[in-house]
Amino acid sequence: MTVQRGDSPGPALHRLRRWLDTVLPIDVLTTHYPDRQGRVLLSVVLSHRAGAQIRRAAAASGLRPRDVLGERITAHLAREQRQGRHRLESQLQRLLDHHTPEEVLACAADRLLQMCRPTESTVTSTTAEAANCALS
Repeated sequence: MTVQRGDSPGPALHRLRRWLDTVLPIDVLTTHYPDRQGRVLLSVVLSHRAGAQIRRAAAASGLRPRDVLGERITAHLAREQRQGRHRLESQLQRLLDHHTPEEVLACAADRLLQMCRPTESTVTSTTAEAANCALS
């Protein structure tokens, strides 16, 4: 992680990209926090082939290439989320085939509480981690 000063996230990301391109082969840069519109910004380096494909799709749809790329990334993330949800539901159903809902819930609750409880080795964990568990 690095910090780049700028008047807004877009120019700061662009300045960082120009600087890092001289020293590291980086494909994707992203802002860590959302901008004023709630978006996390990406700076992506595409292969010539991928860039040409995005530009063709943009020309065919009347959109800007960055909008086509944004739509594709959003669609992929939504698909990943649906697939993850489906895997979770399938695993939950397998558990419910062998255990009562009360047993599954009690076990899950116990496991989650164990993750938030400090142990001897984790007493020195960060305040942020403790706050996350307290807020969950």
